[in-house]
Amino acid sequence: QVQLVESGGGSVQAGGSLRLSCAASGYTYRPYCLGWFRQAPGKEREGVAVIVGRGTPQYVDYVDSVKGRFTISQDAARNTLYLEMNNLKAEDTAMFYCAATYSFTCSLVITNFNYWGQGTQVTVSS
Repeated sequence: QVQLVESGGGSVQAGGSLRLSCAASGYTYRPYCLGWFRQAPGKEREGVAVIVGRGTPQYVDYVDSVKGRFTISQDAARNTLYLEMNNLKAEDTAMFYCAATYSFTCSLVITNFNYWGQGTQVTVSS
């Protein structure tokens, strides 16, 4: 059973930066695809960034609204997924979730993912 634990959320002013971490455990074979999703109050959960967990070069994808500002990466040796967030905007305020799947379809589609963390809150003030 894959277990995911997020950390690194907090409150920052617009233009600031945060780095989210997701510690993964409980598996023998590393999930094929890992991702970050977010859910703002009153809105549906949306995909933010995904990365293929195996092999090189690593495939990554981002939702348009974060391209050029967010970077997804992983440390396979530490079983940790990261999301570096720069130039944060008020509209980035949300609960951020780490997710994983063994599906070979690595995309921002929520239904592809079947393992989820509890989330970490990111609040950006303008």
